[in-house]
Amino acid sequence: MRADVHMHSTFSHDSKARPEEMILGAIEKGLEMICFTDHFDKDNMDWGEEDIFDPEEYFSVLTPLQEKYRDQIDVRIGVETGIQPHLGAFYEEFERKYPFDLIIGSVHSIRRSDIALGKLYEDYTDEEIQRITFEETLESVRRQKAFDVLGHLDYVVRYGKFREKIYSYRKYADIIDEILKNLIEKGKGIELNMAGLKYGLPFAHPHPDVLRRYKELGGEIITVGSDAHQPSHLAYDFGQAEDILKSCGFTYYTEFRQRKPVFKRLA
Repeated sequence: MRADVHMHSTFSHDSKARPEEMILGAIEKGLEMICFTDHFDKDNMDWGEEDIFDPEEYFSVLTPLQEKYRDQIDVRIGVETGIQPHLGAFYEEFERKYPFDLIIGSVHSIRRSDIALGKLYEDYTDEEIQRITFEETLESVRRQKAFDVLGHLDYVVRYGKFREKIYSYRKYADIIDEILKNLIEKGKGIELNMAGLKYGLPFAHPHPDVLRRYKELGGEIITVGSDAHQPSHLAYDFGQAEDILKSCGFTYYTEFRQRKPVFKRLA
């Protein structure tokens, strides 16, 4: 697998890696293409200031690096937006303004609270939070179109008290199926996000049962990303990523250029 299309740099609140460090790390790992997808979480104030970056600065920093390393690696510029049901109009305007190669739409906050912060677990059980997250994800997918793939679909499992022990696709099949059907109808994809394994879960995101169901329903667009926040995590467990995709019936994965999917056959 030649491409990692989910990665972060200092433009994200949770990374200390300079963009050039990430590029050099990707070259060292033998990647042929990467796509920066730094966090842009409108209305997320849980980490201090609003969790967004200046898009003009983003492109002014990354575009020269594209040129500098063009003979060694294909650097593309994307973004990971934090989708919430009320932000559809905002992100439609946002996507029109900037020439991103890929927009990953991810649910990081539910009920206006960031899942990773953990405060929600003071008031709700793991199962309640999982169901609320999938319900809000479905609502966001129904209301929004300004993204290309839905990020780390069952990422919420990472942060629970009991994590994967009380989670299964079957428990939420009614909602997850509706999410997948809506994505497919709108021509949107999902991603295989390898960070689940990095965080100690026995599966990447989403669970293989979800990946198989997406394929059964006719889903075709699937990207692969490490969700790296430092160079050492780039292409995390990508050998296993190919095995996961093949075991779920895929013969290819997807890259994006200028918001258009490009299908690449698995080895």
